[in-house]
Parts: sequence; C-alpha cells; structure tokens
Amino acid sequence: MRDAHAGTSTSFRAGRSPVYTTFAMSFLPRSIAPRPFLALILAASLTLPTTAPASAYNAHPKLVVVIIIDQFRADYLDRYRDQFPEGGFRLFLDHGANFTDCNYDYANTRTAPGHATLFTGAYSNDHGIVANEWWDPKKKKMVTSVEDDSTKLVGAPADQAPADQARIGASPHNLLADTLGDELKLATQGKSRVFAVSLKDRAAILPGGFAADATYWIDPKSGAWITSTYYRPDLPRWAHDFNAGNRAAKYWDRDWKNDNGDVLRSTAHRKARDGSEAGFYEVIGSTPFANEYELEFAKELVLYENLGTGPATDLLVVSLSPNDILGHQVGPDSPEMAAMALALDRELAEFFGFLGHQVGLANTWIALSADHGVSALPDAAKKLRIPAANLGVGKLEAQINATLAAQFSPGHPASYAKLDYPMAWLNQEAFAAARIKEPEAEAAVGEAMKQAGLQRNYFTKSQLAAGAIPNTALGKKFLNSYSPEGGWYVMGVPEIYTVGSATGTDHASPFTYDTHVPLAFYGLPFRPGTYRTHAEPVDLAATLASLLGINAPTHSVGRVLTEALAPATHAESSEVREPAPPVR
Repeated sequence: MRDAHAGTSTSFRAGRSPVYTTFAMSFLPRSIAPRPFLALILAASLTLPTTAPASAYNAHPKLVVVIIIDQFRADYLDRYRDQFPEGGFRLFLDHGANFTDCNYDYANTRTAPGHATLFTGAYSNDHGIVANEWWDPKKKKMVTSVEDDSTKLVGAPADQAPADQARIGASPHNLLADTLGDELKLATQGKSRVFAVSLKDRAAILPGGFAADATYWIDPKSGAWITSTYYRPDLPRWAHDFNAGNRAAKYWDRDWKNDNGDVLRSTAHRKARDGSEAGFYEVIGSTPFANEYELEFAKELVLYENLGTGPATDLLVVSLSPNDILGHQVGPDSPEMAAMALALDRELAEFFGFLGHQVGLANTWIALSADHGVSALPDAAKKLRIPAANLGVGKLEAQINATLAAQFSPGHPASYAKLDYPMAWLNQEAFAAARIKEPEAEAAVGEAMKQAGLQRNYFTKSQLAAGAIPNTALGKKFLNSYSPEGGWYVMGVPEIYTVGSATGTDHASPFTYDTHVPLAFYGLPFRPGTYRTHAEPVDLAATLASLLGINAPTHSVGRVLTEALAPATHAESSEVREPAPPVR
C-alpha cells in the first residue's frame, strides 16, 4: 500500500501517471462476503462498464453508502488495526483512501452539529445546528434540534407514548443549509432515492436533509422503527412487517461476551432509574446487538426500496449510535470499547458482503466518518498526572444561578440559565424581569460560568454574531460554532479532559480528542492509500458531490480531496490545495 504523505509511487513523482486496475474488486478480501457469493460479486465487477464516467445522472455508481459511527475517534482505527481481520474496517484501511488527519474545525462537537456538518459540508455558522437541543424563548423550554410541532410520529407503538406531547414528530426544519442528498435529488429531478437510518432521530434526519424519501429511527422504549409525517403518513409495508415481527425481541436477555468469552454486559430486563421498565435504547443500545439490529433494518431497506437499481445514483446513510451510548459510560480506553470496535468490525464486514451481493461493490461507493470523538475518563487522565475533572452539571448550574441571583435579584432565587456543559442557555424572561439586555446578560452568565469552574474563557452569542473574537485557531473554532438559532447563549471554553458529567465522560470541546475523526472512502474513483494531508469532515460532501457531477450543498466550504482520486477523475498533479476558508 502507498503512503500518500510522501506523494505516490516513484513513477508518479517522476511525472508519469501510475497504472491502476480498472476495477476495485481485484483485491476484494475474501471475508467481505460469504464464499458462495464471492464469484458473483467478482463477475459483477468485471461486467461493469468502467469506461463510463462517474455521474449521478447515469447511476455510476448505483449506490453511495455513508457509514457514520457516533463517537468514534480516528485513533481507534490505528489502535485496533492489527486485530481487524479482512472485510470490515480494513476495506478502508487496505483498499480505500484513508485520511488520518481529519478534524472538525469547530468547538461544538455534539451529535446533531456533527451529522449536519458532514452532509451540508458546512459548520454551524452556516447550517444553524448549534447543539442537540437549545432553549426556545417562545416555548420557554428546551427543544431538540429536530422536533417539529407541525408533524407527528409514525409507527410508534400506541401504548408507548399516549400523551400528545410525546407524539410530536420531527423534521429537518431547523437546518439553514441543504444537504448532499438534497442536491442529489435536485440534480436527478427526484430520480435518486435518499434514505437515512439511526437509533437517534437527529442522526437520521439531519443527514437525510429536506428531500429524503424517508429517515428512520427507533422508539427508545420498544426499539420499533419509526418516522415522521414530514416524510410519509404511514410506515411502508416492509417496515411495518419488520416491527410486527418483533425483531427486537431476540436481542433481549442475552450476554455480550468478548473474544475470550468474558461477559461484558447483559441485556436482561431491568428497571430504569424512575422505576419503570428500562427500554431497548437504555439496555440494548450500549451493546453491539444494537448495531446488528440497525444493520438488519438497513439491509431490509436496501432490499425492499430497491436501492441501487434505478436510473440515478441512490444514497443511504447509516449512523450507528451504540458506540456513543457505551462510550459515555466507560470511556474510550476501556476493554468494553475495544470489544465494541471489534464486534462492529465483524458486523460491517457482513454488511459490506451484503452490499456486494445485492448491488455489487464495483457499483458502490462507501464512505466512513464520525460525528465527534470523546474525552478520556477524567479519572484515567488524572492517574497519568494530566489535569482532568468530572464537574457535575447539576451542581454547576445551581452555582451559576446562585451567582446570578445574588447579582440581579438578591433574596429571590431564579433560574437564569440552563447549563448544557460547556454551553449555557439563558432564560430571557428572567433577565427581562431584571431589565437586563442580551449582551450584558450573556457577559454576566459567562463570568458566573468562570466562577463555577469554566475558568479558561467564554464566548457570548453577541460576541460571535459581531465577529468580536480573537484571531486565533481557537477563536475560529468558536466562530464556526455560532448559530443565530436558539435564543441567548454562552459558549464556555473548558479545561482539557474536564467534562460536565459527574461520572463517565463526554465530548463537546474544541480539543483533538473530540475533533479528530475518521474520514475514509472506498470505491472505483479513490486511489488506495494512507493520506496524511489535512482534511475536515466538511470535505466529505464536497468530494462526493464533485465525483457525482452535482452541485455541492448550498453552504459547502469543504474542498475536493483530489489527492485521493484516481487519475481517471482528476488532473495529473501532486499538488494539494489548502482547505477553503469558511464563508461568513
């Protein structure tokens, strides 16, 4: 394999084009597919009209699949590389274009912003998704990034959510930019089909964009797959039958064991903290069984929606959530996380085998990335004499509000701010009662946050809106994190390895352990190799759009990763362009 850090092959450095095979299947690992299917997959690759240029308009490729792993740090691929057999992650590591220096250039490393960034090719200052949830000054409560009062849930079990509030659906209505899938639908006049699935609503909806044919996520209690009336009035027959078959039941009351046979977790029924029966998301969501369940649903979607069989390129996004659910609890360096990575590797190998049989890997492009990384457990960092802490968000919030009450309403406690560490959302009514306007209110909250433990710095929404930020790398990350949505807020700058939770760990910092994620591609246009040139997650949408011959998403600031493209699809040059600066 070539290491693209130093250029390419000797012949390429000497000014001559290197020779490449015309079909990627010539090095397809045996374990990608069950052996009876391997000959069929190879035969399909040989019959592909490889002289046709890649174009969404003529279904070359037939299918683009983007795998997003929630809370998957880029260093995991190197850490466990020697333990990965052929077929899963090694499809990208050995036979794909793997960018090892891919970092988000913003500070708000959360699930919703990350998924929006990957598919809009923009940061929060352009796509508008600043956090997973925010304070809505009109509703006077926190709302999620995707909840939409004008829609209802579709497919949720009738006995799970009887209250009208719990039936509120979801949509991409908060996005301020369109997505790769939207541009694909526009370019092909709706002929392309676009779907996204995840355990989490935001991780399906935001990648799918406005024009997706459907996005699916699970009812947390039952594990049933659901959607919203934004997309369709009812579930398609195949999804209804999937739920009716109670496919989630087989993952209950099982032991998750590592390769040595040690039991890591049990999915036995248990009580939740409030005394009710704990649901699918809580019990099974932190095990590899939930990845298996989601990939099982994704395969049904490919089959019954006939993806990869139409006149234009189709897009499927699969966002896998269990890594995040487990990682918050045990941290990135635990035996459980290692076992999760190895289990996911096997599950991906099986899924890629399915795609090879169903669509043909020579007809498919596959991309891999993540929405964010995660901090080491603070206790683990402290053992190595690295400054770290679990702060406890409840205690912090109480301290911040006590400081503000002493300043603005002595003797009268009030809830001035809601803390979603390291961000604070301001209760505008409370400040209005004290006749305090936005800039002064945000500055007061920022100072209260510093007193409570976020001592490094803070940036207010007013500062960010005015661009009144230091011209530094850190300042740029916070400018890219700005959004006009969500009422008044303050973004705190945390200390390293310092998280808001009282136990476990978290993300949402501007530091490399949260920003460094995988970015890898597999398919005919990509020149296999390890690329150490700088890349960002915004480059995913720009690169795929360019290769498909469609417009990049409306607010895309990513660059086309030309250094990883085979000669048939890029100019003969070893020059690497610097990333385009974000558009303000």
